[in-house]
Amino acid sequence: MSDPRKIEREMRAAQRKAEAEVKREIDRVNRENKRRVEAHNRKVEQHNRKVVTDHNREVDRANRENQRRVDTHNRQVEAQNKKAIETHNRQVDAANRHNHQVIADLNQRLRNTGSGPGYTPEELALADRIQSAVAETEEREWDTFLSYARIDGADAAGELRERLESLDVSVWFDEIAVTPGKSQSLQMDKGLQKARAGIALLTPAYLTGRFWTERELGALLHKETLIPVLHGVTFEDVAQYSGILPDLAGFETARDSIDLIAEKIAAAVTGVSQ
Repeated sequence: MSDPRKIEREMRAAQRKAEAEVKREIDRVNRENKRRVEAHNRKVEQHNRKVVTDHNREVDRANRENQRRVDTHNRQVEAQNKKAIETHNRQVDAANRHNHQVIADLNQRLRNTGSGPGYTPEELALADRIQSAVAETEEREWDTFLSYARIDGADAAGELRERLESLDVSVWFDEIAVTPGKSQSLQMDKGLQKARAGIALLTPAYLTGRFWTERELGALLHKETLIPVLHGVTFEDVAQYSGILPDLAGFETARDSIDLIAEKIAAAVTGVSQ
Protein backbone atom coordinates (compact mmCIF):
# COMPACT_ATOMS: atom_id res chain seq x y z
CA MET A 1 0.00 0.00 0.00
CA SER A 2 1.36 3.43 -1.02
CA ASP A 3 2.58 5.85 1.61
CA PRO A 4 0.47 9.08 1.36
CA ARG A 5 3.15 11.18 2.98
CA LYS A 6 5.74 10.00 0.50
CA ILE A 7 3.46 10.87 -2.37
CA GLU A 8 2.86 14.37 -0.88
CA ARG A 9 6.62 14.91 -0.53
CA GLU A 10 7.20 13.89 -4.12
CA MET A 11 4.44 16.21 -5.32
CA ARG A 12 5.86 19.14 -3.38
CA ALA A 13 9.34 18.37 -4.75
CA ALA A 14 7.95 18.22 -8.30
CA GLN A 15 6.10 21.49 -7.75
CA ARG A 16 9.25 23.23 -6.46
CA LYS A 17 11.19 21.91 -9.42
CA ALA A 18 8.55 23.16 -11.85
CA GLU A 19 8.47 26.57 -10.15
CA ALA A 20 12.27 26.80 -10.32
CA GLU A 21 12.22 25.95 -14.03
CA VAL A 22 9.49 28.55 -14.68
CA LYS A 23 11.47 31.17 -12.74
CA ARG A 24 14.62 30.36 -14.69
CA GLU A 25 12.69 30.68 -17.95
CA ILE A 26 11.16 33.99 -16.86
CA ASP A 27 14.58 35.30 -15.85
CA ARG A 28 16.00 34.21 -19.22
CA VAL A 29 13.18 35.90 -21.10
CA ASN A 30 13.60 39.09 -19.02
CA ARG A 31 17.35 39.13 -19.65
CA GLU A 32 16.80 38.66 -23.36
CA ASN A 33 14.18 41.44 -23.44
CA LYS A 34 16.49 43.72 -21.52
CA ARG A 35 19.34 42.96 -23.93
CA ARG A 36 17.12 43.69 -26.90
CA VAL A 37 15.82 46.95 -25.34
CA GLU A 38 19.35 48.11 -24.55
CA ALA A 39 20.52 47.23 -28.07
CA HIS A 40 17.55 49.13 -29.52
CA ASN A 41 18.23 52.14 -27.29
CA ARG A 42 21.87 52.17 -28.35
CA LYS A 43 20.84 52.18 -32.01
CA VAL A 44 18.29 54.97 -31.39
CA GLU A 45 20.85 56.99 -29.47
CA GLN A 46 23.44 56.56 -32.24
CA HIS A 47 20.83 57.52 -34.84
CA ASN A 48 19.78 60.60 -32.86
CA ARG A 49 23.41 61.66 -32.38
CA LYS A 50 23.96 61.34 -36.12
CA VAL A 51 20.80 63.32 -36.91
CA VAL A 52 21.77 66.09 -34.46
CA THR A 53 25.36 66.16 -35.75
CA ASP A 54 24.17 66.35 -39.38
CA HIS A 55 21.69 69.09 -38.44
CA ASN A 56 24.33 71.11 -36.59
CA ARG A 57 26.72 70.78 -39.53
CA GLU A 58 23.98 72.07 -41.85
CA VAL A 59 23.19 74.95 -39.48
CA ASP A 60 26.90 75.84 -39.28
CA ARG A 61 27.16 75.71 -43.07
CA ALA A 62 24.07 77.90 -43.46
CA ASN A 63 25.39 80.36 -40.85
CA ARG A 64 28.75 80.57 -42.61
CA GLU A 65 27.03 81.17 -45.93
CA ASN A 66 24.75 83.82 -44.42
CA GLN A 67 27.71 85.51 -42.73
CA ARG A 68 29.61 85.45 -46.02
CA ARG A 69 26.67 87.11 -47.78
CA VAL A 70 26.28 89.68 -44.99
CA ASP A 71 30.02 90.47 -45.08
CA THR A 72 29.91 90.81 -48.87
CA HIS A 73 26.84 93.07 -48.66
CA ASN A 74 28.43 95.19 -45.93
CA ARG A 75 31.62 95.58 -47.95
CA GLN A 76 29.60 96.66 -50.98
CA VAL A 77 27.53 99.13 -48.92
CA GLU A 78 30.67 100.45 -47.23
CA ALA A 79 32.37 100.91 -50.59
CA GLN A 80 29.28 102.66 -52.00
CA ASN A 81 28.98 104.92 -48.94
CA LYS A 82 32.67 105.74 -49.06
CA LYS A 83 32.43 106.57 -52.74
CA ALA A 84 29.30 108.68 -52.16
CA ILE A 85 30.95 110.53 -49.26
CA GLU A 86 34.09 111.17 -51.30
CA THR A 87 31.98 112.42 -54.22
CA HIS A 88 29.93 114.63 -51.88
CA ASN A 89 33.08 116.01 -50.22
CA ARG A 90 34.60 116.79 -53.61
CA GLN A 91 31.41 118.58 -54.62
CA VAL A 92 31.35 120.51 -51.33
CA ASP A 93 35.01 121.45 -51.71
CA ALA A 94 34.40 122.56 -55.29
CA ALA A 95 31.34 124.57 -54.22
CA ASN A 96 33.28 126.17 -51.35
CA ARG A 97 36.14 127.09 -53.66
CA HIS A 98 33.65 128.53 -56.12
CA ASN A 99 31.80 130.48 -53.42
CA HIS A 100 35.03 131.81 -51.95
CA GLN A 101 36.16 132.85 -55.40
CA VAL A 102 32.81 134.56 -56.03
CA ILE A 103 33.06 136.40 -52.70
CA ALA A 104 36.67 137.31 -53.40
CA ASP A 105 35.70 138.65 -56.83
CA LEU A 106 32.80 140.60 -55.32
CA ASN A 107 35.00 141.93 -52.59
CA GLN A 108 37.62 142.98 -55.09
CA ARG A 109 35.00 144.59 -57.35
CA LEU A 110 33.34 146.38 -54.45
CA ARG A 111 36.63 147.79 -53.19
CA ASN A 112 37.80 148.78 -56.65
CA THR A 113 36.19 152.13 -57.29
CA GLY A 114 37.20 151.95 -60.94
CA SER A 115 34.98 148.95 -61.71
CA GLY A 116 31.40 149.43 -60.58
CA PRO A 117 29.95 150.56 -57.25
CA GLY A 118 32.33 150.63 -54.31
CA TYR A 119 32.24 151.20 -50.58
CA THR A 120 31.78 154.65 -49.21
CA PRO A 121 34.41 155.53 -46.60
CA GLU A 122 31.86 154.74 -43.86
CA GLU A 123 30.96 151.38 -45.48
CA LEU A 124 34.62 150.54 -45.95
CA ALA A 125 35.26 151.17 -42.25
CA LEU A 126 32.22 149.02 -41.40
CA ALA A 127 33.49 146.16 -43.62
CA ASP A 128 36.92 146.30 -42.00
CA ARG A 129 35.36 146.27 -38.52
CA ILE A 130 33.09 143.34 -39.40
CA GLN A 131 35.96 141.30 -40.85
CA SER A 132 38.05 142.00 -37.75
CA ALA A 133 35.23 140.93 -35.44
CA VAL A 134 34.47 137.81 -37.47
CA ALA A 135 38.12 136.77 -37.43
CA GLU A 136 38.22 136.97 -33.61
CA THR A 137 34.83 135.27 -33.01
CA GLU A 138 34.56 131.54 -32.39
CA GLU A 139 32.71 129.47 -34.95
CA ARG A 140 28.96 129.94 -34.64
CA GLU A 141 25.87 128.35 -36.12
CA TRP A 142 24.71 131.46 -38.02
CA ASP A 143 26.67 134.22 -39.73
CA THR A 144 23.95 136.83 -39.12
CA PHE A 145 20.66 137.39 -37.30
CA LEU A 146 18.17 139.38 -39.40
CA SER A 147 15.82 141.50 -37.27
CA TYR A 148 12.86 143.17 -38.97
CA ALA A 149 9.25 144.26 -38.44
CA ARG A 150 6.99 141.89 -40.33
CA ILE A 151 4.25 144.47 -40.88
CA ASP A 152 6.27 146.50 -43.41
CA GLY A 153 9.66 144.79 -43.70
CA ALA A 154 8.81 141.17 -44.58
CA ASP A 155 9.32 141.53 -48.34
CA ALA A 156 12.61 143.40 -48.12
CA ALA A 157 13.86 141.11 -45.33
CA GLY A 158 12.97 138.00 -47.34
CA GLU A 159 14.72 139.38 -50.42
CA LEU A 160 17.80 140.33 -48.37
CA ARG A 161 17.93 136.88 -46.76
CA GLU A 162 17.64 135.06 -50.09
CA ARG A 163 20.38 137.18 -51.62
CA LEU A 164 22.72 136.74 -48.61
CA GLU A 165 22.23 132.96 -48.56
CA SER A 166 22.92 132.80 -52.29
CA LEU A 167 26.27 134.41 -51.37
CA ASP A 168 26.96 131.65 -48.80
CA VAL A 169 26.03 133.76 -45.75
CA SER A 170 23.87 131.82 -43.25
CA VAL A 171 21.01 133.97 -41.92
CA TRP A 172 18.79 133.35 -38.87
CA PHE A 173 15.38 134.32 -40.26
CA ASP A 174 12.25 133.65 -38.20
CA GLU A 175 10.06 132.36 -41.04
CA ILE A 176 12.68 129.68 -41.78
CA ALA A 177 14.37 129.05 -38.42
CA VAL A 178 11.39 129.00 -36.03
CA THR A 179 9.97 125.48 -35.59
CA PRO A 180 6.19 125.35 -35.02
CA GLY A 181 5.11 123.90 -31.70
CA LYS A 182 8.19 125.08 -29.83
CA SER A 183 8.81 128.24 -27.83
CA GLN A 184 9.36 131.11 -30.27
CA SER A 185 11.08 133.11 -27.54
CA LEU A 186 13.58 130.35 -26.73
CA GLN A 187 14.31 129.72 -30.41
CA MET A 188 14.87 133.43 -30.98
CA ASP A 189 17.20 133.62 -27.96
CA LYS A 190 19.21 130.73 -29.40
CA GLY A 191 19.44 132.47 -32.77
CA LEU A 192 20.55 135.72 -31.14
CA GLN A 193 23.18 133.85 -29.14
CA LYS A 194 24.49 131.74 -32.02
CA ALA A 195 24.71 134.49 -34.66
CA ARG A 196 28.10 136.14 -35.17
CA ALA A 197 26.68 139.45 -36.37
CA GLY A 198 23.35 141.26 -36.43
CA ILE A 199 21.41 143.00 -39.20
CA ALA A 200 18.58 145.36 -38.25
CA LEU A 201 16.25 146.19 -41.16
CA LEU A 202 14.93 149.55 -39.93
CA THR A 203 11.48 150.45 -41.26
CA PRO A 204 8.75 152.84 -40.03
CA ALA A 205 7.03 149.99 -38.14
CA TYR A 206 10.37 148.94 -36.61
CA LEU A 207 10.91 152.45 -35.27
CA THR A 208 7.52 152.47 -33.52
CA GLY A 209 9.10 150.28 -30.85
CA ARG A 210 7.31 146.94 -31.10
CA PHE A 211 7.96 144.30 -28.43
CA TRP A 212 9.76 141.71 -30.56
CA THR A 213 11.91 144.17 -32.49
CA GLU A 214 12.90 146.03 -29.31
CA ARG A 215 13.80 142.70 -27.69
CA GLU A 216 15.89 141.63 -30.68
CA LEU A 217 17.57 145.01 -31.04
CA GLY A 218 18.44 145.09 -27.34
CA ALA A 219 20.32 141.80 -27.74
CA LEU A 220 21.94 142.77 -31.04
CA LEU A 221 23.31 146.00 -29.60
CA HIS A 222 25.50 143.87 -27.30
CA LYS A 223 27.16 142.15 -30.24
CA GLU A 224 30.49 143.26 -31.65
CA THR A 225 28.87 143.82 -35.05
CA LEU A 226 25.43 145.30 -35.81
CA ILE A 227 24.64 146.42 -39.36
CA PRO A 228 21.68 148.81 -39.79
CA VAL A 229 19.87 148.66 -43.15
CA LEU A 230 17.47 151.61 -43.55
CA HIS A 231 14.34 150.85 -45.60
CA GLY A 232 11.78 153.64 -45.95
CA VAL A 233 13.38 155.69 -43.17
CA THR A 234 16.27 158.14 -42.88
CA PHE A 235 19.07 158.50 -40.38
CA GLU A 236 17.16 161.46 -38.95
CA ASP A 237 14.19 159.14 -38.28
CA VAL A 238 16.52 156.62 -36.69
CA ALA A 239 18.07 159.31 -34.48
CA GLN A 240 14.63 160.00 -32.96
CA TYR A 241 14.26 156.29 -32.16
CA SER A 242 17.75 155.53 -30.84
CA GLY A 243 20.75 157.56 -29.90
CA ILE A 244 23.08 154.64 -30.64
CA LEU A 245 22.01 153.45 -34.08
CA PRO A 246 22.86 156.66 -35.99
CA ASP A 247 26.49 156.22 -34.86
CA LEU A 248 26.65 152.83 -36.61
CA ALA A 249 27.64 152.87 -40.26
CA GLY A 250 24.95 151.21 -42.32
CA PHE A 251 23.20 150.93 -45.66
CA GLU A 252 20.15 152.60 -47.21
CA THR A 253 17.85 150.93 -49.73
CA ALA A 254 17.04 154.39 -51.01
CA ARG A 255 20.65 154.63 -52.23
CA ASP A 256 21.63 151.01 -52.99
CA SER A 257 19.63 148.01 -54.19
CA ILE A 258 19.00 145.02 -51.93
CA ASP A 259 21.33 142.97 -54.18
CA LEU A 260 24.17 145.46 -53.80
CA ILE A 261 23.65 145.78 -50.04
CA ALA A 262 23.69 141.98 -49.72
CA GLU A 263 26.91 141.80 -51.74
CA LYS A 264 28.58 144.35 -49.50
CA ILE A 265 27.42 142.64 -46.30
CA ALA A 266 28.49 139.21 -47.62
CA ALA A 267 31.92 140.43 -48.61
CA ALA A 268 32.34 141.96 -45.16
CA VAL A 269 30.91 139.09 -43.08
CA THR A 270 32.80 136.30 -44.85
CA GLY A 271 36.10 138.10 -44.29
CA VAL A 272 37.67 136.92 -47.56
CA SER A 273 41.22 138.21 -47.93
CA GLN A 274 41.86 140.62 -50.72
